Amino acid sequence: MAAILSSIQVGRPRTWGEEGAADPMDRPWETGFVKGPVEGPVRLRRTNLDGDGQADTVNHGGPDKAVCCYPAAHYPGWRAETGLAELAFGGFGENFTVEGLAEADVCVGDVWRVGEALVQVSQPRQPCWKIARRWKIKTLTLQVQQTGRTGWYVRVLEEGLVAPGSPITVVERPHPDWTVARANRIMHHDKADLAGAAELAALPALAASWRGQLQGRVAKRPPDPSARLQGPGDA
Repeated sequence: MAAILSSIQVGRPRTWGEEGAADPMDRPWETGFVKGPVEGPVRLRRTNLDGDGQADTVNHGGPDKAVCCYPAAHYPGWRAETGLAELAFGGFGENFTVEGLAEADVCVGDVWRVGEALVQVSQPRQPCWKIARRWKIKTLTLQVQQTGRTGWYVRVLEEGLVAPGSPITVVERPHPDWTVARANRIMHHDKADLAGAAELAALPALAASWRGQLQGRVAKRPPDPSARLQGPGDA
């Protein structure tokens, strides 16, 4: 199947929830996670799509995380597993929902032509607590990580207009041995494989944040993922 940009989603940060709610999941929180579909062409810039934004600019956004991509093929399974019939494209906070590609098909460093833009795969997505908060399923973020159905990020090499329905064409694949699926296994499962961690960290195309985490592991300073997975104490 040819790879297609099925859907584009953007959204600005806003506050959700109610002050004083009994359930911590219902208390106020700010996020750009909740995004809506774009019908026509939208300009992709170095750090974002027009109309998009992040509330937490320390951990989200920036040149290495300009666009979050997620496979359309994962949605039927998630709907069945979560019981969320309303789980539509964009439900995992992604900007690009892609058809014909999943983590086993995409490699770190892949360069794609999408519409007028040229992008490069920079890292697998490391899911954060906001996925669980959005859908009020406490274990959902960990499920995304453990299943490997994480999606990935791209950086923008050339700005331009992109639109739903655009083909995704692979222009270059410098690291064919390093699929997003394999990188996820090294980061989240095969933590004793220090040689693999060092090899992955050495890829020039890998995002700096991933490189730092992997180098810390090799140096016996492994990162603590608890804040990313669990979120604030009252969440």
